[in-house]
Amino acid sequence: MPTIVVDVMPKAELLDPQGKAVAGALNRIGDSAFSAVRIGKRFELTVEGEVTDAVLAEAKRVADEVLSNAVIEDVVGIEVVE
Repeated sequence: MPTIVVDVMPKAELLDPQGKAVAGALNRIGDSAFSAVRIGKRFELTVEGEVTDAVLAEAKRVADEVLSNAVIEDVVGIEVVE
């Protein structure tokens, strides 16, 4: 069955306290190769049958209206994984 993957991230202009905490932890354990971390969400929507343009449009609507908070988050990716 195909799966539609939706990735949601905090808006770039907002602080990401979780990402900042992880970046600090990486620095403390000696992993200095990473200058910043941002933490988002990944949703996997399993589809019964074929992924049509209508199904993708519905996934986009759901991503915008249900899976993300438009005030503080952006939907940054929607892709089909077979």
